[in-house]
Amino acid sequence: MKLQLTHLRLLVSNYKDSFLFYRDLLKFDVDWGDEDSGYAEFNTGYIKLGLFKQELMAQVVPRVEQPSYVANRDKIALIFAVDNVDEVYEQVKDHNAIVVTQPQDRPSWGIRTAHFRDPDGNLIEIYNNLGIVS
Repeated sequence: MKLQLTHLRLLVSNYKDSFLFYRDLLKFDVDWGDEDSGYAEFNTGYIKLGLFKQELMAQVVPRVEQPSYVANRDKIALIFAVDNVDEVYEQVKDHNAIVVTQPQDRPSWGIRTAHFRDPDGNLIEIYNNLGIVS
């Protein structure tokens, strides 16, 4: 099992102002998204910096295991590319990790994902690109 850290994703409550901050003030080049898209990726060099509206991530990753969801929303997610989401998911599950979502195709994102938490509760996403069906 090999995971490659590809993104640090900030789960932001004020998406537009955050987008403008990283684009206009810090001068990061935008690889994907715009100030209204709800998700954007910035080229920071080796690792991408992603911004994602907290509400949109909350639709994918529910926090039913913790009370007072609004007060405890995730602020960051570690994003790892893997060769096969399903294989890594099974390995993680077999080691009693805190599984948040099972593997799922997300065609609008172009990827297959699964989510789990590290022992301290930090959100981790694993993904692989979806193949093109002809």
